[in-house]
Amino acid sequence: MKLQVHSLKFDAGKKLLGFIDKKVCKLDMYYDRVVDGEVYLKINNKGTKNKTVEIKLNIPGSQLFAKEQSNSFEEAINTAVDALRRQLTKRKEKLKVH
Repeated sequence: MKLQVHSLKFDAGKKLLGFIDKKVCKLDMYYDRVVDGEVYLKINNKGTKNKTVEIKLNIPGSQLFAKEQSNSFEEAINTAVDALRRQLTKRKEKLKVH
């Protein structure tokens, strides 16, 4: 899967980029027709949950999206990937029915 990572107003480290790539690319196990994806990392100045992660996945015929906020990027990525995994599983089940 082709994956683009955008960190807004800061530079993401290699360790974080590797973590993102590892987690998001595992989604191929649940639905093998994912074309590509984009990950947006943002730091908000307000509140305790100031790290925001947005993940968009393009699949044939539609686009899946998950947005999560947390104290760390790793935690937000894990939660967003879980949400996308559920969406991909639902999509796959719908295709099996038809």
